[in-house]
Amino acid sequence: MLTTLKNLINDESGATAIEYGLIAALVSVAAIGALEAMGTSLDGMFTSVSTKLDGAVAGGGAGGMP
Repeated sequence: MLTTLKNLINDESGATAIEYGLIAALVSVAAIGALEAMGTSLDGMFTSVSTKLDGAVAGGGAGGMP
């Protein structure tokens, strides 16, 4: 019984899997945060381009080009 308890305490085979799981979770959280920030930036950029294109179409396309 005492030997089995010592073996159980010294067994670290599951610790590595848990560490890899925690690293994967941390990377996922960081990726979600970065993609969310990039999505907001892209939304603003496309809105700006759309507004400028709408203005160019409404103005007859006179954007200063010959």
